[in-house]
Amino acid sequence: MKTPDCDRFYIGGEWVAPAGASSAVPIIDPASEAQIGTVTLGSIADVDRAVAAARAAFPAFSATDPGERAALLRRIAELLDERAEDIAQAITREMGCAIGFSRAAQVPFGIAHVRAAIEVLDRFDFLRRQGTTAIAREPIGVCTLITPWNWPLYQMTAKVAPALATGCTMVLKPSELSPLSAQIFAQVLDDAGVPAGVFNMVMGAGPDVGAALSRHADVDMVSITGSTRAGVEVAMAAAPTVKRVTQELGGKSPNILLDDADFANVVAPGVASAMRNAGQSCSAPTRMLVPRDRLAEVEALAVAAAEAMTVGDPADENTLMGPLANRPQFDKVQAMIEMGIAEGARVVCGGTGRPDGLTRGFYARATIFSGVSMDMRIASEEIFGPVLCLVPYRDEEDAIRIANDTCYGLGAHVQSADLDRARRVARQIRAGQVHINLPAWDAHAAFGGYKQSGNGREYGVFGFEEYLETKAMLGYFPS
Repeated sequence: MKTPDCDRFYIGGEWVAPAGASSAVPIIDPASEAQIGTVTLGSIADVDRAVAAARAAFPAFSATDPGERAALLRRIAELLDERAEDIAQAITREMGCAIGFSRAAQVPFGIAHVRAAIEVLDRFDFLRRQGTTAIAREPIGVCTLITPWNWPLYQMTAKVAPALATGCTMVLKPSELSPLSAQIFAQVLDDAGVPAGVFNMVMGAGPDVGAALSRHADVDMVSITGSTRAGVEVAMAAAPTVKRVTQELGGKSPNILLDDADFANVVAPGVASAMRNAGQSCSAPTRMLVPRDRLAEVEALAVAAAEAMTVGDPADENTLMGPLANRPQFDKVQAMIEMGIAEGARVVCGGTGRPDGLTRGFYARATIFSGVSMDMRIASEEIFGPVLCLVPYRDEEDAIRIANDTCYGLGAHVQSADLDRARRVARQIRAGQVHINLPAWDAHAAFGGYKQSGNGREYGVFGFEEYLETKAMLGYFPS
């Protein structure tokens, strides 16, 4: 596919050139390390122009009928369906996701967020009676939406769809490391007829454009998905203007294999969940907690699952795992694998360097450490690569303790033949989302973290309500 033009921003319903001094950075194909284009980075002048457009559009758009907004979202969903293959190809080119996974997960799950927003909007009560009092839910205003490179469309729609549904206007700052899918997404919204100024997009680096958007006095809310470090910086920038900040940040999610689980059927899916998207998912279950006396059994099953993964050209439909998305991420993953070895964890699969036969590209080996303890950095720090830690535990109580022994609390998994037991354990895990016995993905399930994994929730009605203010009007109804 032809690389989209990434030298303009979408502001006020038009594709415009940068307003002030700008710079350009290369777009690198992570499979070949070749430059495939450039992306222009914006400045404070571009931020001011985009926020002004969103502010000017807010009075009219916030007053639109919910049915009108639902119709707009339906057009967006239809156009995303039509452009699904283009978006999948763009994601594969810009961040190395295997094309099969782009088609099966990255794109359809992203579109599902739009459909979920429509479903919530169709049944949401924006004015509710409480005796003589009316409880009104009103759009919060102008929103800054900051999205990462690892799930590009998925994260953009998780924010843009509920913002549009509730009547907010917005400025999207996608990652400059995944600009191709963002360009297509913005074009879809333009083609769908989003009113001028309602949706705006400015490319730029976090410390520049992201910070300027976060502290802007005319922005009412910031929603960020990114690292915990980035979330802290956004919150600090937003604090002086007392705007709402929602954060979906890092994770180090546990996958507890209780001793009655069917290991032959749960270990391989657990490995796949940890390694999907080359391990570049904030909620990836990268700590597999296993009974100490069955560690060798789990090692054998996990190694077999990892070695069955085809690593290679992400454009090849037979590839299960492509390269890491960029050079800094590749270097970090390699450093963390070296750290694990230095800490004394046993490498039972993978290790440092590229997989055999691959001499170029940001490819990492699917790596499994065993005998990992929670005082090791590989057990406590988010690696964001295809690295799984097998952590032994003594009993159920010890497993729960280990699962909660983290500064994060984004996701968790529990496997057990006894559903009541799995439910009991799930209730004791301090995380925002717990998967019991390999459930199907749910676009309406609240997603967000405890502790340093963030504040607020996304998906379904929970993400929808983040974009609303609550107004109580006493005496609104007759007694």
